Amino acid sequence: MSINATLIGQMITFTLLVWFTMKYVWPPIIAALEERKTKIAEGLAAAEKGQEEIRLAEKKAKSVLKEAKEQSAEIVSAAQKRANQLVEEAKEQAKKEGERLLEAAKAQIEQEMLHAKESLRKEVSSLALRAAEQILKEEIDKAKHQDIISKAAEQLG
Repeated sequence: MSINATLIGQMITFTLLVWFTMKYVWPPIIAALEERKTKIAEGLAAAEKGQEEIRLAEKKAKSVLKEAKEQSAEIVSAAQKRANQLVEEAKEQAKKEGERLLEAAKAQIEQEMLHAKESLRKEVSSLALRAAEQILKEEIDKAKHQDIISKAAEQLG
């Protein structure tokens, strides 16, 4: 065999090997590489999208938290305002009740005072009548009159 024939045989074999590889082996390898490249690209895109979603979610969470804090501050403020209002209402009501009780006590005192005056008037008039009766029963004498009046004064006082 000559070197030329071996070389031509090897070239034909190599060409057949290249053709076979290009026709049957290379396309599945290229397809697998392309598929892997696509999956990696999709994974990277999904990771970037996920990070963007995380940033957006963090921003949203911060805004929701801030809003919740503002609402809670408003609620606390409103509750304090209402509590102060209730305290003021209770004070006003207690003041009115105290004034009403004071007025009722004054009216009761006035009533009792009027009753005592009336009772005293009746008693004084009754004593005056008894003294007058005793004066008229006895004979008219200055000393006796004076004695009866002083006895009536002692009874009064």
